[in-house]
Parts: sequence; C-alpha cells; structure tokens
Amino acid sequence: MSNAPVLILLGPPGAGKGTQARMLEEDFGLVQLSTGDMLRAAVAAGTEAGRRAKSVMEAGQLVSDEIVLAILKDRMAQPDMARGIILDGFPRTDGQAAALDALLAANGQKVTAAVSLEVDDEAMVGRVSGRYACGSCGEGYHDQFKQPAHAGTCDKCGGAAFKRRADDNAETVRERLKAYHAQTAPLIAYYEGKGVLARIDAMGPIAEVRQALSSIVGQVAA
Repeated sequence: MSNAPVLILLGPPGAGKGTQARMLEEDFGLVQLSTGDMLRAAVAAGTEAGRRAKSVMEAGQLVSDEIVLAILKDRMAQPDMARGIILDGFPRTDGQAAALDALLAANGQKVTAAVSLEVDDEAMVGRVSGRYACGSCGEGYHDQFKQPAHAGTCDKCGGAAFKRRADDNAETVRERLKAYHAQTAPLIAYYEGKGVLARIDAMGPIAEVRQALSSIVGQVAA
C-alpha cells in the first residue's frame, strides 16, 4: 500500500469537506477516514486502542493523540486502505501532523497532498447558519440556497418537520471559525513547507470544487 495516496482536507466548518470527501470516494475509490467515526468503530470493535479510548471518553476526557494514532494505525492496516485515504478532522495541529508523518513513514508512505479549502469567513457564517434538515429523512436545506419546492414539505420524503443544529447559529459559527484559523494556520505553513499544499477556492459551486480536487488527486493517484 506504500504507493497509495494520502490526502488531507483542511477547511473550516461548512467548507464542504464531508461532501467533497464522499465525491472523492466515488471518483477514485479512496476511503474517507473521519477521526470520530474511527474512534466509535474501534470502541465498538473492542480493540486494544478502542478499549483505551472508551475508558478515557467515559471519564469525560479528550482522547490523546497517542490513542488516536494507535486507532489510525490499526485502521490503515486493513485491506480496503489499498486505494488510498482521505483524512478528515486529523491532523489538527502541527504536532499531530509530525506524528502522522512518522506513522506513515514507518509504512513507507507520506502525505501526498494537503488541500486547503479556502473560504470567506462572513460568507461561511451565512452558509452554515442558514442550514436546516428534514426531521424524517435528513435531506439538507438552506434558508438562502436550497428551499423545499413546496414550503414546509420535504422534497424527498414529504415530511413536514424540519430541524436545525443547535450550534448552527451565527455567533457559534464565528467562534468555530476563529478556533479553526488559530489551530490550522500552523498546519497550512507545515504542509506548505513540505511542498504538498494545494489551495482551492471553495466558495464556488460544488461541481467546480469537485473538478479542482479531482485534478489534484488525479495527479497524485496516477
């Protein structure tokens, strides 16, 4: 698996990382690795790292980088990793990035591309704080960009109950953006220094962002 691409998506809440990662899975057969999903799967499977994570989470504490890396190492040893991976939510600091580099190097790998999805903060506040979803099927809508064809009725399932995430309000989104910039500025410099950083304007249509990402992945996955 040493030649399999390792892609990192960087971007604030609402930049479209999850949407684009799913499209890359479809287009290139890469596997999206979300830190949260991996932790839950390891706990459910009862692996050694999963048991350690469970005891930490049950104590109400944050799971250490060491445990996250142990879970990532276990996951990367599985056969479906052979086509390559997209990391979403990890690394978040340059310390984690260095630890990831060491883990990959032990497997004959390295980060092939770190893509920064660049957005305008105030536009992002509007994009995220306007989101809502059907309470029945989960279909996503937006106050400005995607209203149901018939007001109050879900296009997909006909449901009439809609919900918003409690943290999808302008004030909370601004705080999340501030935290993202504080944490991620060093990461962008880290990967730029290694010559693997690419920047994409993520304010454009989803299809344009997908095309730009596909071009980058096509080069590193060739």
